[in-house]
Amino acid sequence: MYFHTTNKAEPMGRTLMLAWILVLCLWQVLPCVPKVEKVTNLHFFLHETTGGEDPTAVMVARPDITNNDNSSPVPFGSVVAIDDRLTVGPEYNSEVIGNAQGLGVSASKDTTTVVLYLDFGFTKGKLNGSSISIFSRNPVIEKERELSVVGGRGKFKMAKGFALLKTYFLNETNVIVEYNVTVIHY
Repeated sequence: MYFHTTNKAEPMGRTLMLAWILVLCLWQVLPCVPKVEKVTNLHFFLHETTGGEDPTAVMVARPDITNNDNSSPVPFGSVVAIDDRLTVGPEYNSEVIGNAQGLGVSASKDTTTVVLYLDFGFTKGKLNGSSISIFSRNPVIEKERELSVVGGRGKFKMAKGFALLKTYFLNETNVIVEYNVTVIHY
């Protein structure tokens, strides 16, 4: 006599496997919902000191050239290390909200133009621990100029945007620059 037994778990296992394959296929085909872009507007002041007892911008490399046609204190090819204060207002004793650290390279023979890389690290409030990065050509002799925001971290992951700069105060050893920054991020 021949007995045939059926395994009831076998069809259930096949059905479950087919369901998982279907889910995986649909996951690959269905459109991904992109993250929504956010726009944040920032307003602050950068304070830079180039002389005195506690400078925040220091020349770390100077080119070996005999002529300096534009008589610039920072001749073409100079590299400056920067660690400037960021404040809420233009006054020296205004609340410090972070700092801008980076490098500037004097990149023009006939005018004062600096190629600037700065990381603006925020240390107060809801932006504490976040930063934006600017890498752009900065024609510092122009009173108003625009620089590119090229990245960020923390709340500014995948940042892009622009910074509008306006020289607020300038003398031989100090400069205060007003920043209005539009940051697009996720």
